Amino acid sequence: MSDDLSVLFSSVRIGSLDLPNRIVMAPLTRNRVEPTTLAPRALNAEYYRQRASAGLIITEATQISQQGQGYLNTPGIYSDAQVEGWKLVTQAVHQAGGRIALQLWHVGRISHVSLQPNGDAPVAPSAIAAKTKTYLAHGFDDVSAPRALEQAEIKAIVRDYAKAAANAKRAGFDAVEIHGANGYLIDQFLRDGSNHRTDEYGGSIENRTRFALEVTRAVLESWEPSRVGFRISPAAPANDMSDSNPAPLFQYLAQELSALKLAFLHVNESQAADGPRFDFVGLRNVFAGAYMANAGYEASSAAKAINDKRADCVAFGKLFISNPDLVARFQTGAALNEWDQAKFYGGDVSGYTDYPALG
Repeated sequence: MSDDLSVLFSSVRIGSLDLPNRIVMAPLTRNRVEPTTLAPRALNAEYYRQRASAGLIITEATQISQQGQGYLNTPGIYSDAQVEGWKLVTQAVHQAGGRIALQLWHVGRISHVSLQPNGDAPVAPSAIAAKTKTYLAHGFDDVSAPRALEQAEIKAIVRDYAKAAANAKRAGFDAVEIHGANGYLIDQFLRDGSNHRTDEYGGSIENRTRFALEVTRAVLESWEPSRVGFRISPAAPANDMSDSNPAPLFQYLAQELSALKLAFLHVNESQAADGPRFDFVGLRNVFAGAYMANAGYEASSAAKAINDKRADCVAFGKLFISNPDLVARFQTGAALNEWDQAKFYGGDVSGYTDYPALG
């Protein structure tokens, strides 16, 4: 092991979570839960168990309601069957000595009528269709045009988050992460490219962050803040997202989340190649909790970010898909397995639990 990488394997306290290393498994949608109940099963428990050496696992995005679903065969956390399914996962990870957080998700406009209750249109802050695709039974297809949420409906979705967060605690998770990134519902409220509302949820930065902060407070009804994280993607164009002035928006949000004493801010640092550079250091400076960096990191760049005090830990996505023992491979300098992108979404054990571990 290179001395330059040693910081990756040092312990760190994030909120009230003691992590044995700073290598986090990022949330990764894999579309492999039980199709009828959308509950995790033994296959999913094995997948996460194999990766329990991560300092922390953050699960694949998990919808808080049927309305929150946007892709085929993604898990939920709104039914008793789903809670029982997730118990299989948390028990397997804990038995292997790991720690695991559930990512709470509502896709908003990134959905299709075939996945929505009664075939309804997806919902969004404003009736603006995204130029992107979703994953359905026949493969990738355009998302459906959304309708704008009424204020009363927004309050109901906040209550759905509260119930889902309580269910995550019942399922035995160590923490939860609120998914406010990548062009899904919370991000749609945050950014002015997708939020054209003129009521208390639109216009000013204070109004556009209102939904995110209401959701966070709802989650804190059942979770202590030292076990709650929040994920953002301030400059990522994923799912047709944009904002006219993201720096003050996300600085304000980070300050407000810091005031709520959240454990960590998980930042997808992706940004358009031809766009202005976003000041991620500025976010770190205004958020008092741990800063979790994500997007395109490898071992050396992750270690440098931590040594330079730009991050407290780093989340890895695709590398964890193909390397269940990623921590050991980083530590020993072993070669990394290559991922098979054709098997990322849907399927069975192939490209899921059959990647080899060392030895």
